[in-house]
Amino acid sequence: MANYDDFKKKAKGAFDSIADASVDAYKVAEEKARILAKKTKLRAGIVSEKATVRRLSVELGTNYYKKYKDDKNAEFSQICEEITCAHERIAVKESEIAELKTAVIKAEDAVDEPKPESQDENPEE
Repeated sequence: MANYDDFKKKAKGAFDSIADASVDAYKVAEEKARILAKKTKLRAGIVSEKATVRRLSVELGTNYYKKYKDDKNAEFSQICEEITCAHERIAVKESEIAELKTAVIKAEDAVDEPKPESQDENPEE
């Protein structure tokens, strides 16, 4: 019986040791998960704030352009002039697209129109 009691104590000690190691591993994993979640939340906040800065920068630039686009003495007049030229080039390209759409519609209409019958094709006359 002494051997059984010894075995029982050693087995209990081993299981307790394994249980303690498992608990420690769980605590470490839990802490790592908590830290990872906090880092992820902070990174998401940073991405959100950067998006806000980009949106506000675009809004600032747009408002500055609207206010100073015709002022040749403004600090960024060269950039405003480049933007105006780009808008003009966009308008020209949009006009060309509209012309091409009209040409396509005319071509489609020409294909859809029935061809008049020629007199050569009607031998009865």
